[in-house]
Amino acid sequence: MMTLRRHHSAGFTLIEIVMVIVIIGIISSMVAIFVVKPVQGYVDAVKRAELTDAADVALRRFTRDLRLALPNSLRVMTSGGNHYIEFIMTSNGGRYRDESDGSTAGNFLSFTDSTIKTFDVLGPMPSNPAMAVNDYIVIYNLGSGYSPADAYTGGNRAQISGIASNVVTLLTNPFASQSPPLPSPNARFQVVPGGTKAVTYVCPTTTAGNLDRYANYGFNAVQAAPTGSPSVLAANATCTVDYTSTATGRNGLLYIELELTDSTSGETVTLFQQIHVDNAP
Repeated sequence: MMTLRRHHSAGFTLIEIVMVIVIIGIISSMVAIFVVKPVQGYVDAVKRAELTDAADVALRRFTRDLRLALPNSLRVMTSGGNHYIEFIMTSNGGRYRDESDGSTAGNFLSFTDSTIKTFDVLGPMPSNPAMAVNDYIVIYNLGSGYSPADAYTGGNRAQISGIASNVVTLLTNPFASQSPPLPSPNARFQVVPGGTKAVTYVCPTTTAGNLDRYANYGFNAVQAAPTGSPSVLAANATCTVDYTSTATGRNGLLYIELELTDSTSGETVTLFQQIHVDNAP
């Protein structure tokens, strides 16, 4: 006798496949609802952290520079949609031998004889960094409007042409031309690096742009937009700047609010800094 066997094919029908696809789609949508938000939140948090770090580094750099500012050299200007914060940056300082101290030994800084161009540094020579040829010394800076005690106009600023032991030689002696003479009451001088001179930070007021740092462009008697190639400290930045000083002018407070924006995500962070400015000459 012959036995007939029926063979059944294993597999899925089209309806079953469609149902599986629909179910997987529903589950994926539900999972996406709960996953997208945390992932997006993480991405936004990372971006905000990066912006915060960039703003913090820029403000720290600015604060470090400003704390080396020559007393009474800070000036702030707003023009053409930008804030301009300018100051003369120092590297060190010391004391000079004064002609009025009664000493007849050694060289002294003369405020009466322009032919005397050398003086002794009292105590240790400025170091770390040390004074160098082409640096400048500034004495008793009172700032803009107080000529000849204004380092921007040069009445109390002289360039160093030579250094030997503790004897400093100047290219010229502008102090002897001061009228009236304005020596430092404590015989103090500040050193301005010849490769830095004045420094200007430029930051947009409302339209986002670069936070730039300009240096080594010289000394401008009247504050103006600096020239040259800047160092970019931050991009897509805007600033709010305010500077106030005490009644005596010996102390000041510079307020800076820095906002950075990410051009891709639109995330923004805002940091502010209050910087004490010592204007005691």
